[in-house]
Amino acid sequence: MKVRYLAVAYTILVLLLGAFFWNRLETKKQTEFPIDMLELNTRAGRITDEISEAWDEETASADPESVSRLEREYGCDISFLSDSNYASVNNNWIRYGWSVFDYTRDGNVAGKIAFNVRSSEYSSMVEKQRKMLVASCLLAYGAGILVLAAVWYFYIRPFRRLSTFAAQVSKGNLDMPLEMTKHNYFGAFTESFDRMREELKNSAEREMRANRSKQELVAELSHDIKTPVATIQATCEVMEIKYKEPDIAEKVQVIKSKASSVEHLVDNMFRATLEELEELKVEPREESSRIISEMLSDLRFYGTVEQHGEVPECLILVDKLRLEQVIDNIAGNSFKYAGTPLEVDFLSDKDTVHVIFSDRGPGVPEDELAMVTTKFYRGSEAAGKDGSGLGLYLASRFLERMGGGLEIRNRDGGGFVAEVVVKKV
Repeated sequence: MKVRYLAVAYTILVLLLGAFFWNRLETKKQTEFPIDMLELNTRAGRITDEISEAWDEETASADPESVSRLEREYGCDISFLSDSNYASVNNNWIRYGWSVFDYTRDGNVAGKIAFNVRSSEYSSMVEKQRKMLVASCLLAYGAGILVLAAVWYFYIRPFRRLSTFAAQVSKGNLDMPLEMTKHNYFGAFTESFDRMREELKNSAEREMRANRSKQELVAELSHDIKTPVATIQATCEVMEIKYKEPDIAEKVQVIKSKASSVEHLVDNMFRATLEELEELKVEPREESSRIISEMLSDLRFYGTVEQHGEVPECLILVDKLRLEQVIDNIAGNSFKYAGTPLEVDFLSDKDTVHVIFSDRGPGVPEDELAMVTTKFYRGSEAAGKDGSGLGLYLASRFLERMGGGLEIRNRDGGGFVAEVVVKKV
């Protein structure tokens, strides 16, 4: 929870408690407040002395003007036995909790002196307690805010800085140092996090240098590979001129075509390295479906290919070089792992063309089937055979980026099926 929300909640709590106790003061009875009887006795004695000086024996009461003056001066009411309403007045005083003192003459009660001190004392006491309540609420509120401010400054603020620092590190900004503050309770964490940043920065720099070295190495190898490929192409051109036999000419043409594919692949790898791309480019274009027939025709030099039917004639959206890689990878896996003739079937629907490759080998264990298109994954059947686990992964990625896909399954009765889905234009 944020500190400002805690501050708002604490303010509301203090206000509610203050309102509760304020209301308790309003509803508290007057009789619950103590009376200073010593003070009242002193007042009653002074009044008695002054009444005695103004006493009239004939009326059995004091002079009315003197009585009125004493009532105003001492805040009291005076009644004498000679008054006609003496009994009722005295009863009312007792009923409403007045403090009543006897006025005596010659040892006999001659009247009453009453003080309504509870009302005045009540008002004074309530006012005093209200001030104390307000002061207590302000003191508690100030202390609470100071505590929250201290918690924010010494605990939450450092954590916020750590959070901001971690966010910057997660974004790859390893140049922003984490400042360490004196008397920071999290100084050890701060220092550890800053050390981690330094180590990550050093590690990133080492990784960058290593990647650059690998890129330079790949670029150099790519450039060097082009030389023997160019030699192969030149040799093929010489053989085309020198040997006119159809069988030799056809084989030379296949070698020349594959050398051209290798040259394109090397060019792509070289560009990808220089441009620091994560994946090789796939650039789909409109092509005739006949290119699939040409690619399948070249497979006969790998092994026996049994083609059932013809490729449906239509325009397809493919990258010719990548599609050739896909078909070569699937056929190469079949001949390598199954060692049986490769069957090719075709299906066509409204939006796609399906080229279905199937062999008669042992297939792939069902629990491994979903993994064979994963990068670097090699099944248990691949033990002891060359491979990197990239063929079907690349085939699947290339087809997806051309708008199609690769579906794999085991064949009923034994064998492996790879279904290439190509998008129509």
